[in-house]
Amino acid sequence: MKIKRYVAASMRAALAQVRAEQGPEAVILSSRRVEEGMEVIAAVDYDEALFVGVIRQAPALTSTAAAADARAEMVAVASAAVAPVVVASTAPQAVAPTAAKPTAATPTAAAPPTTAPVALPPAATAVEDTDLRAVRREISDLRSLLARELASLAPRVSGARASLRTRVLEELESLDVAPDVARKLAALTPERSNVKDPTHIPIALLVKHLPVVEDLSTVNPGVIAVVGPTGVGKTTTIAKLAARWTLRHGSQDVALVSTDCYRIGAREQLATYARLLGVSMHVANSGPELELVLKRLRDKKLVLIDTAGVGPTDVRLGEQLSALRLGAAGARVLLALPATAEGHALEQMVRAFARVAPCACVLTKVDEAASLGAALSIALRHGLKLAYVCDGQRVPEDVHSAHRRRIWLVKTALYLRARVPVAGRASQPARSGGTVHAHG
Repeated sequence: MKIKRYVAASMRAALAQVRAEQGPEAVILSSRRVEEGMEVIAAVDYDEALFVGVIRQAPALTSTAAAADARAEMVAVASAAVAPVVVASTAPQAVAPTAAKPTAATPTAAAPPTTAPVALPPAATAVEDTDLRAVRREISDLRSLLARELASLAPRVSGARASLRTRVLEELESLDVAPDVARKLAALTPERSNVKDPTHIPIALLVKHLPVVEDLSTVNPGVIAVVGPTGVGKTTTIAKLAARWTLRHGSQDVALVSTDCYRIGAREQLATYARLLGVSMHVANSGPELELVLKRLRDKKLVLIDTAGVGPTDVRLGEQLSALRLGAAGARVLLALPATAEGHALEQMVRAFARVAPCACVLTKVDEAASLGAALSIALRHGLKLAYVCDGQRVPEDVHSAHRRRIWLVKTALYLRARVPVAGRASQPARSGGTVHAHG
């Protein structure tokens, strides 16, 4: 057994010295506060029987104060009997001559005493038992202290993670991501990250979790209907998708259908696109008419339906959606959402057109948007997959497959934020409502 005394400014520093020099197997025998700081007596290869044997050879003590002084002497005697020069001399302590005698009697310095314990009077035995109990109590107290120190580390680690989540949350909200969506994304912040710049974490979270779908019109064509309020860019989107198809496959297997009998010039605009692309264009004023038109076009590989633009609160919306469900029961529905709309308006659109169960959405007018946070929030909140992104009026150049544009969308959101001064962003009200700008 090797016993050594350590003095440091704090208990943590003293324990660090013990751990560094004696290793994790060291046993703390005592600890107390001294003028220099905190004193710790530690032992390695601890032999309690030997320690008690040394104590039994101590002289009788008659007072509690003397017992406290003698305890340090006993530790010094035990260390001298077991291993030479292992007690630090930072605080001089005199070793009683009577206590050092057993050391001289032993054949070697490392061997335990072989003489029988000296019989002590009852008073000395009581002091001995009290001293041993005090040592054990100090060991127990120190273990409790270590347990508390280890337990205190957990909140600090948790606090560091919480701090990182807070930074991610702030970064997401600076992109105008809705608070509820930002909190859910921030909760996905990894516990550990090697990323030097924490601003990259929310970007990665947006790219990873933004729902997208493959190009519907080319990978899996068929009957596709585009729905949405007036002025969100449905007709232009239809023309762009038709032009993409004709450039890749020709015009013989694609057809356009208009069900818009409300907006003046809507059918003429679609007919102009059809004429320029060299594709057929058809009209249906009701659900039964739409069903008949689609039967005639069943040999076409791609049929695009341009529906009437009706607002979320328009009384005619139910009639239009019912006609679509009746006449094009097997059609896949794309919901056109303008990036220029604010959060509340987009939420109304999604809820209003949910009755036709859109399989995905088209994000239009990205080139006119001041922020993409509201649109990205809607897609994330509802799990509404993005199929296409439109960022201009050119046909067909300004329509893109969303599954190839996720990183581009997030970068665009960062670019738009950078265009708005920090003071301006702070003064802007929360996105809770707004109007939709007209668009062809």
